[in-house]
Amino acid sequence: MIPASVPTDVFVALARTRPLPAATAALRAAIHARRMLLLKALLVRVERQGSALSDAAHRDFEDDWALLERAERADGAAVRDVLDYPTVGAWLTEALAARPGTAFEAHLPHLRGVAVAAAVRSGRAPTGRLAAPSGLLALPGLGVLRSPSGWARAGGGAGPPRLTAAAGPGAVDPRPRRTRSEAGAPGPEEDATGWSALRTLPGGDTVLDDLDPYRVPSRGIGSAAAPAADSARTEYRTWAARWRQARALLAATDPGRVGETDALVRSVVPLATGRGAGIPSGATLRAAPGAVLTQTPADAPDLAETLVHETHHSKLAALDEAVALCRPGGGALHRVAWRPDPRPVPSVLQGAYAHLALLDLWSRAERAAAVPEEWRRRAAERFARYREQVGAALAVLGASDELTCAGRSFVREMHGHHESLGVAARNST
Repeated sequence: MIPASVPTDVFVALARTRPLPAATAALRAAIHARRMLLLKALLVRVERQGSALSDAAHRDFEDDWALLERAERADGAAVRDVLDYPTVGAWLTEALAARPGTAFEAHLPHLRGVAVAAAVRSGRAPTGRLAAPSGLLALPGLGVLRSPSGWARAGGGAGPPRLTAAAGPGAVDPRPRRTRSEAGAPGPEEDATGWSALRTLPGGDTVLDDLDPYRVPSRGIGSAAAPAADSARTEYRTWAARWRQARALLAATDPGRVGETDALVRSVVPLATGRGAGIPSGATLRAAPGAVLTQTPADAPDLAETLVHETHHSKLAALDEAVALCRPGGGALHRVAWRPDPRPVPSVLQGAYAHLALLDLWSRAERAAAVPEEWRRRAAERFARYREQVGAALAVLGASDELTCAGRSFVREMHGHHESLGVAARNST
C-alpha cells in the first residue's frame, strides 16, 4: 500500500532510486520539517531546564533566538537554507542527546553561529560585540571565525558584513569562497582576523566542509572512530578535480543524477585517510542528510559511486522521517554481502537501497557511449558482482515481518526495479 501522504509517482521513483524533481522537492521538505521539529525541541528543553542552566546561557540563548527570528522575518528562504544545512541537524541531535546540565549547556553557544549565518544570509547581519565561545564562531555553510580572545565584533556599513576577531578588519562574504578556491587554494585560508571561508566545489553550490565543528560526531565515524580530515591538509585541488570529473561522468551516464546530486548534496566532508576494519571509505549521518562524508576519492568513478551511494542513504533517511518503513523493536539480524557483521532489518534496507541505486548507475554506465571505456568495463564488472547480492538482500526484506505496509510496498518496487535491471543486462549481451 502506497501511503496517501506521498504522491504515487514520487513514492515509486524513490523506491526505484530514479531521480525525479518532485521527489527531490518532497525530500527537501521532509528534511526541513524534521529540522524544525528538532529546533522546537531545543527551545522546549531550554525552557524546561530552568535553574539547571546558568543565567548567562539563558540570556545568550534568548538573544540568539531573537536574532534568528529577525533574520527569518527579513528573508525566510535564506534562513531555511541555513537551518537545513547538514551540520545544523548534527548539532541539534547532539545537543538534544546531551545529559542535562553542563553537557547540554555546552552545545547552546553554537546557536550564535547559526543565528549569525542566518542573519548574514538574510541581509540583516548583526553589529556590535559577539561572544565567540571557546574561541570559535562557526557559521554553518559559510565558514568559521577563530578568536583566541573569545570575542568578535560585527560591523555594518557598505560592502560585505564584517567580523573581526581580536584585532583588525575582516570581510565575511555571505557565500562560500569561489574565485580563489577554484583557482586552487591549497587550504581554507585564514585571514589576519582568523576568518576561514568554506570553499565551493566547481559547478554548483556544494561546499567542501572541512571546518564546521559538528561535521563529524565527537565519537568519530564507524567502529574505528574515524575522525574528520585535518582541514590544514585538505587538498582542495584534488577534491575539485575529482568533483568536476565525477559530475561529468554522472552527466554522461545519467543526466538526472547530476541535478539530484546538486539539489541534495549540500556538503562533502573529508574524512581522515585510512584503511582497515571499521574505517569507512564513505558515510552518511542520519542526523545530517545532505552531507557526504568520505575519504579522498581514488578517482572520478570512485567519487561518482560514493555520491550516488551516500545520497541514497540520505534519501531513505529523509523518506523514513515522513513515512515509517520499518516497525520499531525488531531484533532479527541478517547477513548481507557488503558487511561482515549481521545487520538488523532497517540496515539491510538501507544497504540494499544504496546498492540498488549503484546497480541502476552501473547498468546505464555500461551502455553509455559517451563515457570512457574504462568506466564501462568497471561498471559491467560491479553490476555483475552486486546484482545477486542485492537480490539476496531483497529476498530477506520480502520475507521479513518487520516492514510496515508502506515498507512492503517500497520493497516490492525495489524488487521490480532490480528485476528490470536484470532484464536490461540480459538483453544487452
